[in-house]
Amino acid sequence: MSVMFGRWNFEGRAPSPNYLDQVHGTLAAYGPDGCDTFHNGRVSIAYHAFHTTSESGQRTQPFVTQSGNVVVWDGRLDNRKELVAQFRDCMSDDSDVCIAAAAYEHWGTGCFQRLIGDWALTIWNPTDRSVILAKDPIGSRQLYYALDTDELTWSTVLDPLILSGTKVFALDTEYIAGWLSFFPAAHLTPYVGIQSVPPSSYVYFQGKRRTITRYWDFDPAQQIRYKTDAEYEEHFRVVFAEAVRRRLRSHAPILAELSGGMDSSSIVCMADIAIARGGVETPRLDTLSYYDDSEPSWNEYPYFTKVEEHRGRAGCHINVSQQKVFQFSTDTTDFAPTPASGRSANLASRTFSECIHTHGNRVVLSGMGGDEVTGGVPVPTPELADLLAKAQLGLLRRQLTVWALAKRQPWVHLLWNAARGFFPPAVVGDPAGCRPAPWLSPHFTRNHRGALRGYRHRLTFFGPTPSFQENQFALDMLRRQLACSALSCDPVYEKSYPYLDRDLLEFLYAVPREQLVRPGQRRSLMRRALAGIVPSEILNRRRKAFIARAPAAAISAQWTHAIELTQQMASGRLGIVIPEKFGATLEMSRVGRDIPLIPLLRTIALELWLRNMLRTRRLQISDDQAPRIVPARMNGESTLVPR
Repeated sequence: MSVMFGRWNFEGRAPSPNYLDQVHGTLAAYGPDGCDTFHNGRVSIAYHAFHTTSESGQRTQPFVTQSGNVVVWDGRLDNRKELVAQFRDCMSDDSDVCIAAAAYEHWGTGCFQRLIGDWALTIWNPTDRSVILAKDPIGSRQLYYALDTDELTWSTVLDPLILSGTKVFALDTEYIAGWLSFFPAAHLTPYVGIQSVPPSSYVYFQGKRRTITRYWDFDPAQQIRYKTDAEYEEHFRVVFAEAVRRRLRSHAPILAELSGGMDSSSIVCMADIAIARGGVETPRLDTLSYYDDSEPSWNEYPYFTKVEEHRGRAGCHINVSQQKVFQFSTDTTDFAPTPASGRSANLASRTFSECIHTHGNRVVLSGMGGDEVTGGVPVPTPELADLLAKAQLGLLRRQLTVWALAKRQPWVHLLWNAARGFFPPAVVGDPAGCRPAPWLSPHFTRNHRGALRGYRHRLTFFGPTPSFQENQFALDMLRRQLACSALSCDPVYEKSYPYLDRDLLEFLYAVPREQLVRPGQRRSLMRRALAGIVPSEILNRRRKAFIARAPAAAISAQWTHAIELTQQMASGRLGIVIPEKFGATLEMSRVGRDIPLIPLLRTIALELWLRNMLRTRRLQISDDQAPRIVPARMNGESTLVPR
């Protein structure tokens, strides 16, 4: 994943050498394969390269087209063969940036929906003095921007937008609310005045004027209907194999995360088939697995070794049994731009880094999204909601009976779960998993109820089917999770997600819901389609377990530090957390009581991040003048003002 940075001063003032040196110093760690720049007085653009394919080193960026447009590309173009065939006569080479530039010259902004792959793109048009920032439909790449009164700056990473200058930022409390629940909206950052380009959108700047346009979305009218299960299974194998094959485009060996679950195991097994058949660029697929033999409910060793046995090759194993699940303090001195990026080095991260460097991997395959898009949650709610919306009462009654027997639940309970999505939360209340953490301030909760609920909207009877609406909600949550991901610079690598392939998602959203999940058959289509490809021990295992005892043990072992954390909490001064209630929740966890674990871990990360940010004076709040949160809404932003 290469990185880019740009600065457009509307008044024509050139940046100082110290400013540019600081920017290049920050970006160099993310792009170790060389740097090139473009300057024309008003606009300065820098590109730090990290090559993952044989073509990526062919063309210097920023790339200037014959018409004078300046294009910077970061990504992987999956339909390059089709586009090369169309634009061969007007391209100097077949690099992805040259293809994307030719597509823009031909179609303008209409090209973005035709660029299939994972990418981010910047275009400076000197003719009409405009800048376009665009991202792929899933949002797998980062691209941030800050629009001030006299200039526009943009960057792949947040650091230079925050550190290059003396500006002190206000905290975007909607981002914090999202971080403490189901991830912030994809366009937000923790800083008022800095935003991210939304997925499947481009942002057009002409001077101080900004326009955000969504250029593509999934079509709810698209449907795939076959007569037999075998036809669905064959189609799934084809699109899933293509999703994996596309991500094997690397001149270096690729590393795949192998947890022993169905998601990662299926990727590895399908990648082995693609490599054996030839026609992929990568010479080899390595694997990386974590295990904890001290945790009875979370020892994945027997499962990922079964996949290794199946493929005839062992991978890198990392034992995390002695590693702390989390810490109440951090020993890192590195700048962390978001709560998600403040991680201390530990044995697992050092071993991972050694694995990357030893094998020369530049791309890491992740199974993220598999659970959400292939029917990993075995509930009938979307299917029953579809039948309700279509008023197919006879079939609804039959399916309620079948599902009630399979789930061992009253059919009335299943019917209520399917129906409640059509009602506003004010009437039916929030489901248990969507309620704000009990230690959050009531004032904060009232101001950010939408973010704390995960931006969930009520289902509608008209328009897209309820199951399609649920698919969109799940995908939006994945997009928000990707937007929160911190880019790695030690080691440097590009992460890729086969389950978030656009064509695969289009197929999964177009097939009947009952193909994905059936009574007693979680991931029915995937299991049937991959029989004989993935070991049966993986396909037939129950859902992968999660760590249960470790958080309570970690809190107990670090109880002194936990108590210290609740003293003079920065999040308490900001009106986000009630320290006394947070301390009481820590005590409940220490003695083994059930608590909302993920919000608790994120609150700890938030508190540590806020303290570091206050020390660096990027968020400057005095001890004797705590700010109050003002829910003033302008362009979707919250602000902090003195009391």
